This record gives sequence, structure tokens and C-alpha cells, in this order.
Amino acid sequence: MKILVINGANINMLGIREPGIYGSCSYEELCRQIKDHAAKLNIDVELYQSNHEGDLVDKIQEAYGTADGIVINPGAYTHTSVALLDAVKAVSIPTVEVHISKVEEREDFRQISFIRLACVKTIAGHGISGYLEAMDFLVDGGKSCEG
Repeated sequence: MKILVINGANINMLGIREPGIYGSCSYEELCRQIKDHAAKLNIDVELYQSNHEGDLVDKIQEAYGTADGIVINPGAYTHTSVALLDAVKAVSIPTVEVHISKVEEREDFRQISFIRLACVKTIAGHGISGYLEAMDFLVDGGKSCEG
């Protein structure tokens, strides 16, 4: 099994950016934890981060026929990008939306998630462990409709 983990805008600034909201863990530590968890699950994982919407769309499209699941934290593109939604719908790969913070307790504009419409699950507010939960979910079949 291969899982693609995609991180969008500003996720590379973890540990620096608003640690009261996103925690003190760096992006490098997030990547290490994901790789270690993939090794425990005996699966392949590919990590990708970009601050550019089109690059994220390209990466989702490249996953077609090669990835069995996608874990995505689009960052701010969650609330603005129909293009990411359309890309996930086009590839039909089970996708889990992840957010480090509790977006439901934040600003009104963060209550909108376009990509959620194409995801099999959303995990929010579990910190970086949400990524590991998403991987577990996909390994276990990833067919739920819960959100």
C-alpha cells in the first residue's frame, strides 16, 4: 500500500507559525513521525508540501494509478480551493482531510471546507497525531462516511 501525504500552504512553518494554535512540533518532526508510522504499518509513504495551489493539484493528479490513499492538509486552501476539490474527485483515491487545529472553534471563514466534499473522513484538532490516525484509517479500508 502507498499513501501520499500532502501539505499545503504554510504547513512547512510548523513550530514557527502560531505555536499556540499549531503546536511547537516542526515540519521536519511531522515528517519523521509520518515516516516512522508508515514503517510500523509496513506501507510506503510519500510526503509532499507546497505553498502553491497548482502544484498541489498536479501532485494529486500524479497520484492517479500510483497511490492507494491520500492524506491532505491543504492549509488555507481548504477554505478557497475548488481546484483541489476537483482534483481529488477526478482521481477517485480515498482521501482523508486533516487539520492540526480545531477549525470548528476558529474564525467563521475556517468553517468552510471545499475539499471535504470529496473526502472519506475529516480529522481535526488532534494535532500532528491526526496524520497518523488518517494513515491508520486508510490502511484499515478507508470506506467510512463519518466526518
